[in-house]
Amino acid sequence: MAAVTSVPESTRRTLSISEADDQNRSPNHMPLVSILLPAFNEAMIIEENLTRLCRHMESLETQYRWEIIVVNDGSRDETGALAEQFSKSNSNIHVLHHVKNYGLGQALKSGFNQCRGDYIVVLDLDLSYSPDHIEKLLARIRQTRAKVVVTSPYTKGGLVSNVPWLRRTLSVWANRFLSQAANCNVSTLTGMVRVYDGRFIKSLDLKSVGMEVNPEIIYKGLLLKARIEEIPAHLDWKLQQTVGPRRKSSMKVMRHIFSTLLSGFLFKPVMCFILPGLGLLLFAIYVNAWILLHFLREYRALSQYDWFFDRASVAVAQAYQAFPHTFIVGGLSLTLAIQLISLGILSLQSKQYFEEIFHLGSSIYKSIRDQERRASHE
Repeated sequence: MAAVTSVPESTRRTLSISEADDQNRSPNHMPLVSILLPAFNEAMIIEENLTRLCRHMESLETQYRWEIIVVNDGSRDETGALAEQFSKSNSNIHVLHHVKNYGLGQALKSGFNQCRGDYIVVLDLDLSYSPDHIEKLLARIRQTRAKVVVTSPYTKGGLVSNVPWLRRTLSVWANRFLSQAANCNVSTLTGMVRVYDGRFIKSLDLKSVGMEVNPEIIYKGLLLKARIEEIPAHLDWKLQQTVGPRRKSSMKVMRHIFSTLLSGFLFKPVMCFILPGLGLLLFAIYVNAWILLHFLREYRALSQYDWFFDRASVAVAQAYQAFPHTFIVGGLSLTLAIQLISLGILSLQSKQYFEEIFHLGSSIYKSIRDQERRASHE
């Protein structure tokens, strides 16, 4: 076993990594499954839930080899110490430590770098999705050859239990919005509980450090034409209701809304600029049509003027004096509509440039990895 040295400065590592991923893909070996568990202040539940997970994975040992990677994301309680203590009694458990809380995205990226598995399953340590989902996720990804399989309580056959009304409502509408923006067959884009093809998820250059990492993965998977599947799941917050106040949702409402809107913009800028711009343009046309009617009415009444421009300028002045608000609203709405549409066109152009660069970068990265694998086998 060769130790990996390329670890972020903020991470203290306590595990060793295999020298070659390709061994795990050998037909003489069962697939290796990595269970990735981000953890922040989970001291009250970590030992019991790690025990449950180990028992469940032991029941699958006729089909899979397995490891569990716990990423202690700067917990201020005993989470890290308890995880380390637990790992001493089970060689399949490995622990990473962040010196401070960096957020879900950074925790996942650190974990992905250290996972050796052919398949990487990400779970909530609170087991709000029970361990039974692991086998279902693995069965679907192996059956369909997908790169990502997502659990969804909002698709047909899914179920939500014991989740506070506000949290559930925000989640439902956020995912509906993102699903429409992404134009994909996935109904839950913000969920963390998924299984990834190990090589695929490591090939993505992820930038997010917070909760927005989950939509980012879907977005970049869609750009690469990756197959993304979904299975119905049961989201149950019974534990959060029974353990105590600590297990209440820590989601910040405004931050969640902003993150969702930003992710929707990345998926489809037209929804944020061009569509509102077109709506405002229709309103501007309506208002300016009334301005034209007022002008024509005043113009016809000014028969004493023979020269057109004199007559027109006086008509405009009188129409404005009679209906100043109509002129102001019409002018402002038309100006804003043009600006929104222009921003939408520019954002679409930028999105196309990004997609081309992303495809190029991904192709170069894949080519380099293939060359390194071939060189390692020679």
